Amino acid sequence: MMTAHGDGSRLEGRPNANGFRALVVDNDGDFRESFAMLVAREGFLVTEAASLQEARARLGEQSLEVVFVDLALPDGNGLDLLAAEHHPRPDFVVITGNPTIEAVDDALRQGAIDFLTKPVDYARLHAVLAHLIRRLGRFGPMLGRSLAMQRVYDLISKIAPTHAGVLITGESGTGKELVAETVHQMSRRAGGPFVAVNCGAISPTVIESELFGHEQGSFTGAQKARKGYFEAAHGGTLLLDEITEMPADLQVKLLRVIESGRLMRVGASESVLVDVRVLAATNRDPEKAIRQGKLREDLFWRLNVFQIEVPPLRERGDDVLMLAQHFLTEANQREGVNKRWSERGLRVLQKYSWPGNVRELRNVVERAAIMGRDVIDDPHLSNGDAEHLPLGEGSALLVPLGTRLTEVERNMILATLRMVGGDKAEAARRLGISLKTLYNRLNVYEASGQMRVAGQVKADGQPIIRMGSG
Repeated sequence: MMTAHGDGSRLEGRPNANGFRALVVDNDGDFRESFAMLVAREGFLVTEAASLQEARARLGEQSLEVVFVDLALPDGNGLDLLAAEHHPRPDFVVITGNPTIEAVDDALRQGAIDFLTKPVDYARLHAVLAHLIRRLGRFGPMLGRSLAMQRVYDLISKIAPTHAGVLITGESGTGKELVAETVHQMSRRAGGPFVAVNCGAISPTVIESELFGHEQGSFTGAQKARKGYFEAAHGGTLLLDEITEMPADLQVKLLRVIESGRLMRVGASESVLVDVRVLAATNRDPEKAIRQGKLREDLFWRLNVFQIEVPPLRERGDDVLMLAQHFLTEANQREGVNKRWSERGLRVLQKYSWPGNVRELRNVVERAAIMGRDVIDDPHLSNGDAEHLPLGEGSALLVPLGTRLTEVERNMILATLRMVGGDKAEAARRLGISLKTLYNRLNVYEASGQMRVAGQVKADGQPIIRMGSG
């Protein structure tokens, strides 16, 4: 349903509105309104203008991402808008009912990114807007305009419409599950369920039942039959995250299900037909995992029909600032406030290497939104009057000589947790200790009030510590 606004704008009432603003400039009222509705259907907040004078007023009132402008206006040529200075400058798309080569060439030379001819073909408009949204840094639910992310978007665009398996690799916290969700949303299975399962978070003793389901009485506690994740994802997509954490014997059964489309519930005598597209993700090097016996080679080749590597945040340039602003906007909306970054705060964010990637950035931004004042000057404010210690450059922990070994151990454990974005299983693996030992240490630190490193405190159950270059 279309919602009208007092400022002449309109927003198509759909859940995935992208938040970008568009201006449609055309003196034909009927065409302008119908065209604005088409743009709004793509998730844009749309404002209209009937003349150059109105268009200039709209540009002065608000920040816009794109302007669609007719060349023939009652008070001048639409190209006059392109020639003017605008801060920030939106993208311009020219609309014309008389698409001569000279007119189109002139528009492109003056900075228009594209052109449309009347009557406007909706498929062509959709393609123009899809390209524009990618230029602005959005791709489905994903954010980022860096070249590294544009390459990921290209791969998703190619593989999503097919039925092929996809192996998604990348460091912890880079957004592998979001990549999988985007593949699902852009596939022919988008109307079906998307189910994500973290194989490392399920006990090896129950993972087969969780994946494939079980029959009543098949084991102690199985009081009734239960469908597993595969059947829950029937008609849609199943993501098996941290696939290398799945027991080797279960990987054999998984391969059989993927190849046959049939599964056997625990305790069952007959198989069940399932229609599921299987995606897998891992933060390990797959070939190294095969050599270590963590991943069966035959399963790897079945899953790795197509591979997407998600880049770490440190390789994504200004995406850090875009994501930080996005997370702060989300926090502002939740809390009903209007906090913003200072220039210094943004410089600190951009300077840091983000070993915990996007997950770490989100945690830092949410904490800064809680602790900071109206203008957030330091993303690592620990209290209202702030210790202005800069974030470090690397992923080393600064330990002064003479520090007690117990304190070194505590700082290293909390620093490693921070580096992996709070993933306790991954932290235990990197530290070379059992998960039980890690939990025991954290319980001791919590009880003694020692969940604090380098002036940083625990927030929302996650250790907030400061990393420094070594």
